[in-house]
Amino acid sequence: MTDTVSPAQRAETLAKAWEKAEWPHEAPVLRAIAMPSDTNPEGDIFGGWLLSQMDLAAASIAFHRAAGRCATIAVDSMTFISPVLVGDEVSLFARIVHTGRTSLKVQVEAWRRRRDAEQAHKVTEGVFTFVAIGEDRKPRPLPVF
Repeated sequence: MTDTVSPAQRAETLAKAWEKAEWPHEAPVLRAIAMPSDTNPEGDIFGGWLLSQMDLAAASIAFHRAAGRCATIAVDSMTFISPVLVGDEVSLFARIVHTGRTSLKVQVEAWRRRRDAEQAHKVTEGVFTFVAIGEDRKPRPLPVF
């Protein structure tokens, strides 16, 4: 005998799981579904795809803080903890960890969750360094708030 769960019950269960989750509680900057076209020869999601998603999430935060164009100049301390699988929902959480005169660092965490599961797993994190770029394509000071 198979129990069926209504969409409303499923949504409520997922909402409760989100509240109890060990992952960040703020809203993700970016969320994506890992697709078959994103795999490496072993069938896992290619690390480069995940890195590019993380760079997009970090760039969104950096662009907002810099009030304009910025460029990624470094990626530090990247460690892959576990693989991302086809169909996984990847949530990217980002926050500024340092600002300088023209540059800033954004820490990004990537978490995966099977779309039919409630538990999430951290798969990697890294620190992305950006420099604010002016119209002349040269570094410019970050706005002061």
